[in-house]
Amino acid sequence: MSNLPRLALIAGPTASGKSALAIKLAEAIGGTVINADASQVYRDLRVLSARPSEADEARVPHQLFGYVDGAEACSAARWAGDAVAVIDAVHARGGVPVLVGGTGLYLRTLLDGIAPVPDIDPDIRATVRALPVADAHAALIREDPAAAARLAAADTTRVARALEVVRSTGRPLSYWQQQRAGGIGERVALSAAVLLPDREELFARCDRRLDTMFEEGAVEEVSALLRRRDVPDDAPVRRAIGVPEITDLLAGTIDRDEAVTRAKLATRQYAKRQYTWFRNQPPANWRRIIKPDPQFYFV
Repeated sequence: MSNLPRLALIAGPTASGKSALAIKLAEAIGGTVINADASQVYRDLRVLSARPSEADEARVPHQLFGYVDGAEACSAARWAGDAVAVIDAVHARGGVPVLVGGTGLYLRTLLDGIAPVPDIDPDIRATVRALPVADAHAALIREDPAAAARLAAADTTRVARALEVVRSTGRPLSYWQQQRAGGIGERVALSAAVLLPDREELFARCDRRLDTMFEEGAVEEVSALLRRRDVPDDAPVRRAIGVPEITDLLAGTIDRDEAVTRAKLATRQYAKRQYTWFRNQPPANWRRIIKPDPQFYFV
């Protein structure tokens, strides 16, 4: 058995039951649940990001949930730095960190390290971010065809990132990613489980959860966010699934049924991308499971 400090990880697509399992596991092993979901870092979106309830958070220690103000942008690098500090603190007091989330970029950055990409020229960034995603992807096909083939053509954030990197640095993003540094994967004994429920059941869960969100305060939550004058229109928190749809609802351009329908579609599309990523990208020794026993895989 390894003498390295232990780290548990429960990952998978949205609505796959990760949070409930992480809490059960933490209760069983005296763990601390640590968020690895890009939307759940924002304190403004407890309902719409499906953060654990206050009752769930009271069952075991939780860290990095709702700890970033919506006016700020939380990058993978920032989150990974914060996660390392929390993980080290849990280990120092003899506990076991239980990472839970569905943001693959966050997990890769934490475990494998961050690509040392130089600062992007602000003018290049502004030009790229102003492009419609179709135009940005067409440019990426010319300037970094490998990235264009790898990324979904409609993935606005990742397409723009790849394009701004190759234009600003003269090298493709893959070049920088090959030089990752600072990951903790080599200094922890990682036990990882990926939840991959039946797809149709997963999508049904997504739909039921969206209905519940709208019933339990999602509209009011977005309304409060929009009233904040210090949150810019392009803030990441305003791009979270459900926020654009509810924004249109509050503006009167669509009705409630249409907002729910659009939010469900966006959630399903996101779940599909996550499902594909978690099925294919993590290492082979990460267990792919459907109905795990909380202690079965953590040895």
